[in-house]
Amino acid sequence: MKLFLIYKIIRRVTNYFINAIDRLCSTIVFWGNNVKYQSFKTNGVPYVSVALGGYCSIGDNLNMNNRISGNPIGCYNRCTLFVDKGAILKIGSNLGISQAAIVCHTSITIGNNVKIGGGVGIFDTDFHSLDSLLRVDSKTDITNKIKKPIIIGNDVFIGAYSLILKGVTIEENVIIGAGSVVTKSIPKNQIWAGNPAKFIKIIKC
Repeated sequence: MKLFLIYKIIRRVTNYFINAIDRLCSTIVFWGNNVKYQSFKTNGVPYVSVALGGYCSIGDNLNMNNRISGNPIGCYNRCTLFVDKGAILKIGSNLGISQAAIVCHTSITIGNNVKIGGGVGIFDTDFHSLDSLLRVDSKTDITNKIKKPIIIGNDVFIGAYSLILKGVTIEENVIIGAGSVVTKSIPKNQIWAGNPAKFIKIIKC
């Protein structure tokens, strides 16, 4: 029992210093990518890449988990924020995000009080052309990929390992079940789940 308590104390003290380093490193990453941000808490350091001509802003009270210790559900990736040249990523206040990837090639808007579970992917592009002949050449492949904006409203909860794909609008107070693939826009106050995601039920307010 004593050894257990000693271990817990050492771990708590160690985590305090690690978290301080994480915050410093994350601040440098944000500065280096010209991210407009306010206050944030972080476990680990995210991967952030904002291209010249890209724009990324994050509201108040961002809470990130970039390590398995922050959200122990078996996802070992860091949070990824990727913004391509000319693309715009706008994130509201009170975002909670764990080991998820947001890849913005045109426009992604995320509202306030949104929870994004571990391993979630939010992609506003197909990354590659859907035409097999165009995919043969890397230049025509990239230039012919489809890009469509994504909008995620306030108070949305996206379950772990879900994918939100291009052109989707998720209105306010929606729940996406874990492991879902969202290919269609979703009206407010609904629960959707599955691959592809389908309507489950209305959320009674």
